Amino acid sequence: MARGLLWLPLLAAFIWLAWSGWNEYQKLEAYKIWAEDFDNAKFDIYAVLGKKARRVTWGKPTRKGMIELKDFSLDDVKEINLLVGDRPVELDDLPSKGSTAIEFDLVDSESIRVPFTDISLAAKWCAYLQKEWQSIS
Repeated sequence: MARGLLWLPLLAAFIWLAWSGWNEYQKLEAYKIWAEDFDNAKFDIYAVLGKKARRVTWGKPTRKGMIELKDFSLDDVKEINLLVGDRPVELDDLPSKGSTAIEFDLVDSESIRVPFTDISLAAKWCAYLQKEWQSIS
């Protein structure tokens, strides 16, 4: 009986890990369907982002699909910055740690932040979006 009680936490941890993996798999499957409509898209545990022509759409991933979707045009953007720890950073001098987001400053003084988990991926997306934004500006 004592040995069985020792294995109980391990069983609970295994069940939790299996559920977490299934949950993430369901999010990825929902993302694949959502991303088909875009020229370029990214999935992150914090947010999804998609770009089609000059429209950028972002929201939060869930098992049932993307929620809290918002979109804007690159034509309405004044500036695009990469933020690490709430401070703008240069794309060629990236820090190794910190909370990361791409910030879009819109013409109507609104600011939109799309969170990322990986700094290098955020830098690549920031460079890509800046290039697309400047291609017409």
